[in-house]
Amino acid sequence: MKTAGTIDRPVTHDPKKQAPMKPSTSEPVGSVTPDFTTTGATEARQDRNREMQLMQEALARAHMHERLHDAVRERRAMRLVVAQRMQRRAERASLRARRALAMAVMQ
Repeated sequence: MKTAGTIDRPVTHDPKKQAPMKPSTSEPVGSVTPDFTTTGATEARQDRNREMQLMQEALARAHMHERLHDAVRERRAMRLVVAQRMQRRAERASLRARRALAMAVMQ
């Protein structure tokens, strides 16, 4: 059994999806002024959507910022490894040069 929603238990809570209220037949058309306007609700919904979109943008910006920092750290680590390698190579070359000089002096 499928029943339509009631005032207390509507089918949906979204005002845009609810059925519009029908005007009363006992009153002339245009005689009743609306009790409330939905512009506030629409603006609040748009503000919420905009806020959610800005949250997503902030999250993406923070993610990219973190990735950039990771890349900088990775580059620093690689430069350190290369510098250590070059220092070891220079120390070995220095030892070879000292050995060669000592051999030349000894002869």
